[in-house]
Amino acid sequence: MASFASNTYSRVERVCRHMPVVLNTFLVFSITGEVSYLVLVEAPLEADRTRTEWISCWKLIHLLAQYFMLGNICWNASLFVKTSPTIKGVFLGGEGMAQGWRYCYTCESHTPPRCSHCYDCRVCVLRRDHHCVFFGQCVGFLNYRYFLCCLLFMWAGLLYAVVMNVEVFMVILKEGVTPHSVLLLLVPWIMLVSGQVSPRAFAFAFIADTCVVGLLLVSAFLFFHVLLLLRGQTTREWYSSRRPYSQGLLGNLRHGLGARWFLCWLCPLIPSPLPGDGIHFQVTGSLEPAVAAR
Repeated sequence: MASFASNTYSRVERVCRHMPVVLNTFLVFSITGEVSYLVLVEAPLEADRTRTEWISCWKLIHLLAQYFMLGNICWNASLFVKTSPTIKGVFLGGEGMAQGWRYCYTCESHTPPRCSHCYDCRVCVLRRDHHCVFFGQCVGFLNYRYFLCCLLFMWAGLLYAVVMNVEVFMVILKEGVTPHSVLLLLVPWIMLVSGQVSPRAFAFAFIADTCVVGLLLVSAFLFFHVLLLLRGQTTREWYSSRRPYSQGLLGNLRHGLGARWFLCWLCPLIPSPLPGDGIHFQVTGSLEPAVAAR
C-alpha cells in the first residue's frame, strides 16, 4: 500500500512539474494562431479599400515578424531546457577554493561562490539565479542567455499580439460599457458557460485577455532581469543588497550574454562564448550584505 501511494505521488509530481511547460506551449501557439487568423482573415482595412484589396506584402511582413518571434521563443526555450547549469560533470577541484566556497551536504561536494543548492532540481547550480517554475529548471551560468532572450521575444510577441487584438477590444466595447461587455472582457469563461456568448467570441476574448495579462507579467520579469544583468547581480544577491561581482556596464553584459552580447539576442545560433567558467569570479566589492545606515 505504501509503495502504491509512493508511486502514485511520484507520477502526480512528474505530471505537475511538466504542466507549466505544457500550458505555456499551448498558450504561445494559441496566441500565434489567433494573431495569424487576424492577419490573414480579419486584417484591418483602410476606409477606401475592400477586404480583397488588402496588400499581400504587408500580410507577409506581419507573418514573417510573428514567426520570427515565435521561432526565437521556441529555440531559446529549447536550448534553455537542454543546457544544464548544474555542477554535474563539472570538475570543481580543491586547489582554487577561497572565500565564498561552501560545502553542500546534500550533493556532498564543495561548491564555489554564487553556487547554491536547488531542492527542486536536487543539485547545486553554478551562479544560480532562481528556479523557473514555467520551464521546470534553474536559471544559472550556462543558460542565463537563453532565458533572458526567451523573455525578450515573449515580451515582443505579446506586445505585438496586444496591438493586433486592439480591434477585438473595440468590437467588444462597440455596444458601450455594459455589464455584458465588461464580463466578456474580464471573465469570458463565465459568459461561455452561461451560454451568453458563442465559442468563437469566447476564444477571441480569452486570448486577448491572456495577451494583456501575459504582457504585464512578462514585462515585470524582463525589466527586473535586465536590471540584474546591468548590475551584475543574481536574484539572490539582489535580496541581500550585494554587488561584489559587478564588472561595470559592458563587463556585466559580457558576463551575462557572452562576448557577442550585442548580437546574440537576435538568434540563439549566434555563438557568444561566456568569459570564465562559472566557478571563479573576480571580486570587485564587499562579499558582506550591505548594512542600512541608521
